[in-house]
Parts: sequence; C-alpha cells; structure tokens
Amino acid sequence: MSEQPPSADHSRQQMEPTTADAVRAYAARTRENADQFAGVLEDIAANGLPSVADCTPWEELREAHLARPRPAVA
Repeated sequence: MSEQPPSADHSRQQMEPTTADAVRAYAARTRENADQFAGVLEDIAANGLPSVADCTPWEELREAHLARPRPAVA
C-alpha cells in the first residue's frame, strides 16, 4: 500500500572555493560561540547563578553592541 516517492536527483552543486572558505569560517565562528555558551551554562550548572551585583544590565550590553562598528556591505 505504501507508494514510493519519485526518485530525485540528489547530486550536489559545488561551491566556488572562496564561498566554501567563507562557509567554513562561519562554521568555525559558530562552533566557537556555541562552545563559549556551553561553557557558561556548565559554569552556571556547577556554581549557580551569579549575584545580581556581578551582572551587567541588558540595556548596557545592548548599547555596547549597537555602538560597535559594522563593516560595510557591498
């Protein structure tokens, strides 16, 4: 009773070398950020949440983020 879907061409389209390098660089940055985030979560799990006095308000973090220079997009 089950019908097989029509077979599809699963060949992959190759990227230009510069594009592939950019994707690898993005993957490396993403992996680094994920590792850093995991480290923070592990620290919280092991030691508990930091005190409010030791934290930076999110508004200050947002303003600092928005004040950073951004590269121009062509």
